[in-house]
Amino acid sequence: MPMQRKRGACGYYLLVCILDCCWKLVCGQLSYSISEEASPGTSVGNLAKDLNINVQDLEARMFQLVSGSKRQYFDTNLKTGSLYVSERIDREELCAKATKCTVNVEAVMNSPLKLYRLEIIILDVNDNAPFFPEKLQTINIAESISPGGKFGIIGALDLDVGKNGVNTYKLSPNDYFSIDIHKGRDSVSAELVLQKALDREKQPIIRLTLTAVDGGNPPKSGTSQIIINVLDINDNAPVFSNSLYKASITENLSVGHTVIVLTAVDADNGINAEVEYSLRGKGQDHILDLFQID
Repeated sequence: MPMQRKRGACGYYLLVCILDCCWKLVCGQLSYSISEEASPGTSVGNLAKDLNINVQDLEARMFQLVSGSKRQYFDTNLKTGSLYVSERIDREELCAKATKCTVNVEAVMNSPLKLYRLEIIILDVNDNAPFFPEKLQTINIAESISPGGKFGIIGALDLDVGKNGVNTYKLSPNDYFSIDIHKGRDSVSAELVLQKALDREKQPIIRLTLTAVDGGNPPKSGTSQIIINVLDINDNAPVFSNSLYKASITENLSVGHTVIVLTAVDADNGINAEVEYSLRGKGQDHILDLFQID
């Protein structure tokens, strides 16, 4: 039992020593920020000044940056102590839609060994315009729908984040639809609102342009075309070309002879426009036995 307690105490002491050494190695931590797409050579900060290191010691003590990624986005000028951008940074490629995008770098000096941790925040710039996954959208709406009806549309996407993302939508001027915009915490959506009753017989197709605008300065935008197909309902009765037809025949006219040609049309569409003819004698049903409609 005494031996086990002694070994446990030694193990605990060794762990404390290792942790203590690691904390002593980390001599400082700095945080910088730089906009994406900054030109190579752009200065981020002066490490020698910010870490209180003599510039002459940088080369003598083999100061170097160690990055956890395969790409070396930053480097140090050992003559001046300046930390600068060494290659193009694309925030969307690096961090996708993450709210905060950082590159973590470690700086190492020898004789004695010292370790510095650097956090470099990559700021978003408005380098992407909103775009619609569907450049052409088609919506079928029955002409019987009452004003106030709402219809969903496919919204736009933007690779940028925050204020540089999609901020609002605009709809081309028209007589029938307005747009209702819904803003959430991290998203903006829209839907069409019918303002005026549709009439397929007057306008069977309505063409609209939907524009998505981001919040950048200057703003960027993207568009999608919307085709509204107005679906027919049976709201029109057939109409004859004349309100009254008159014809005269001789009493010995042969069977099968054409007496008169009647024409009726229906402004509806499809099956609703099909016209079927029939005869009604108005109290003279016996007359119907003498005629039939082809």
